[in-house]
Amino acid sequence: MTQPTPIRRDGHRPTLLDLFCCQGGAAKGYTDAGFDVTGVDITPQPRYPYRFVQADAITFVREHGAAFDFIHASPPCQHHTDCQRLRGNAHPDLIAPTRAALEFTGRPWVMENVRGAAAKLHAPVMLCGAMFALETYRHRLFETGGGFRLTQPAHGPHTVPQAKMGRPVPPGHYGQFVGNFSGVDLARRVMGVPWMNRDGIRECIPPAYTQHIGTAALELLFTGRLGVAA
Repeated sequence: MTQPTPIRRDGHRPTLLDLFCCQGGAAKGYTDAGFDVTGVDITPQPRYPYRFVQADAITFVREHGAAFDFIHASPPCQHHTDCQRLRGNAHPDLIAPTRAALEFTGRPWVMENVRGAAAKLHAPVMLCGAMFALETYRHRLFETGGGFRLTQPAHGPHTVPQAKMGRPVPPGHYGQFVGNFSGVDLARRVMGVPWMNRDGIRECIPPAYTQHIGTAALELLFTGRLGVAA
């Protein structure tokens, strides 16, 4: 069933700032929920399907974040992944600086990261592909703030086996689309990101996750408990 798109009082869709946007997995879900999305990333993102600004995300949100109705941030997760630690690679930890910048805006927000970052996130909600009938597990954590809160959905046992990292997905298995995985076309279908290449897929948030979050955010914005940006 198609849900009506929420409209602001001035006739426009509410606005969302998508920080560290990469190729736009999060943006697709928020757009499907009813937001007008602007993405920001420090590197060019020619595959990003919505309005895009190349800029430092933390600087941009401090200067412009208050003009948006809702803010999503996905600071780079490599610092917290087991794969990068095993390889001895060093990456910056941007969770605390990102949180400080989000709080500075005074707007409602959500910040996403991987399970390895759990100790640095404040009371995060965990989303899993199985919650949305996706044939992948891909756990992601979401910290919220600025008056926005998420309820933790039920997380059932993983009864479907998962393909080994980097291996083709056997029949009856869920895909694990990380690293130099095989099966880009399958990953695009499973996660709902047909425009992405392998680089985008292995880091993206499935749009189903952010459509769920965006629907909850819009309920907050339109109940009058937290107004839209001027």
